[in-house]
Amino acid sequence: MTTTERNDENRRQVLYWRLLARLFSPDEQPALESASMAVVEDLGLPAALLDPTVSVDTVVQRFPALADELRGLLTTGDDESAAGPARPGEAEVRRAALVSKLLLNVFATGSGSVSAGQLARWQSDAGWFEQALGAAPGELRRQGGELGGTLAGLEGDLVRRMHLREVLADPKLASRLTPSMSLIEQLLRDKANLSGVALANAKALIRRYVDEVAEVLRTQVEQTSVGTVDRSVPPKRVFRNLDLDRTIWQNLTNWSPTDQRLYVDRLYYRQTARRTTPARLIVVVDQSGSMVDSMVNCTILASIFAGLPKVDVHLIAYDTRALDLTPWVHDPFEVLLRTNLGGGNDGPVAMAMARPKIVEPRNTVLVWISDFYEFDRSQPLFDGIEAVHRSGVRFIPVGSVNSSGQQSVNPWFRQRFKDLGTPVVSGHIRKLVFELKSFLT
Repeated sequence: MTTTERNDENRRQVLYWRLLARLFSPDEQPALESASMAVVEDLGLPAALLDPTVSVDTVVQRFPALADELRGLLTTGDDESAAGPARPGEAEVRRAALVSKLLLNVFATGSGSVSAGQLARWQSDAGWFEQALGAAPGELRRQGGELGGTLAGLEGDLVRRMHLREVLADPKLASRLTPSMSLIEQLLRDKANLSGVALANAKALIRRYVDEVAEVLRTQVEQTSVGTVDRSVPPKRVFRNLDLDRTIWQNLTNWSPTDQRLYVDRLYYRQTARRTTPARLIVVVDQSGSMVDSMVNCTILASIFAGLPKVDVHLIAYDTRALDLTPWVHDPFEVLLRTNLGGGNDGPVAMAMARPKIVEPRNTVLVWISDFYEFDRSQPLFDGIEAVHRSGVRFIPVGSVNSSGQQSVNPWFRQRFKDLGTPVVSGHIRKLVFELKSFLT
């Protein structure tokens, strides 16, 4: 290792040691701070990179050229950006300075109460961190996984430390909030204690989030819920369905060498009609305190499937009581406002409401979303589920369709569902979309 390479390595280590020190303690270490400042100035980078109170947005506004360096910074590939230095070692030092800024702003959340502005700044910084990983702002928190779940957890902690009712009562402060699952969860839990302006602002945030998630899920459903081509339906004779290759092939015998022309006797069209089977989809959602994320996602998903042709959707939410939300299934916003999140759960009560809805078992899919911690009601609930499954109903047990994907499922139920041939679906909501697609098309 040359002297230059050793110096670059030492400078990079200084930045990372300083990062670790600030992550574990808010107190500055003078020696590390002064050494890091010297490194940053030597690289021609702004001193604001070392100030955790300055948002990434502010840095980018002041120094626009850094935006392109930050995007994709943590993805695999060439570490040296077009704006970066020529020497590879110095490029690594520059990268370390930018990475340190992102990590410090996102993971050093401190303690104590949080203002709406602080939450908004953290959400923006987390968005830049997600862009550095090659994702869109908010994407990792929605998709879940280990890192996405960690980010969602940090955001949830910030929301819990915020005086949410006071923020919602002030339209200016409320307008600074960016809807997220953590925020929506808190709003749904607290909605009974809100009124007037605060309640109106809460509803507006819930509506914004529902619309954003619905747009994403609707795209996923449209991409997957396509039936097989129905050959019994004659093709529609319009230009966009014209099968040009087949038309030419079938009319080749009409080629005139003299005229150098192909005379077409018949046009051929592609068959585009899709075969769909009328089906009944019954969604049962556990609305106890541990299932908030799934409740939000699945009510939105149910509304989307309710909009598909020949799909009859029924929605039931339960805790210690069961509530038939089918009349509002087309409007997930209304569904969420009518739920009462929290408390215990009683699966057999929900099953008693769901079973009368099963008219044609082999043409029905029952999606049951819960962590299945039923305690002394475990055996009665499983007996009911087994009877429904044996009747021919397609039963899909879902452990979690949330942002973190970290939700636990009762091992007793997990094993019995596996033995029944209906393993628990857990993870991202795309898995549930795929399972429903295979039945409904």
